[in-house]
Amino acid sequence: MNFICYPKCSTCKKAQNWLDANNNKYEIRDIKEDKPSYDELKEWYAKSGLPLRRFFNTSGQLYRSLELKDKLDTMSEDEQLKLLASDGMLVKRPILVTDEKVLVGFKEKEWEETLI
Repeated sequence: MNFICYPKCSTCKKAQNWLDANNNKYEIRDIKEDKPSYDELKEWYAKSGLPLRRFFNTSGQLYRSLELKDKLDTMSEDEQLKLLASDGMLVKRPILVTDEKVLVGFKEKEWEETLI
């Protein structure tokens, strides 16, 4: 299982503490230092069952400075994936990648249902 996070993010810390408290084994990956590739994002998007918009870090400074709120609706899926792959700080985190599922953001109930 892969845990993709930004170490300075409080939600990521909370998610990591939850993983540890529930004895989950995982590999950690810093999303800023090792940003997800286009192919990884495409695979995660397909496995997640979520709308692609959910992969964007809407509270991030970069998202706001690029004014993506208004632009995403006019962009193709391919353009959105390329944009996400361009900078890890655009991607919502944490992301938990298991063999069967991809979870985006930390919702304890959803993580419990998937991992326990």
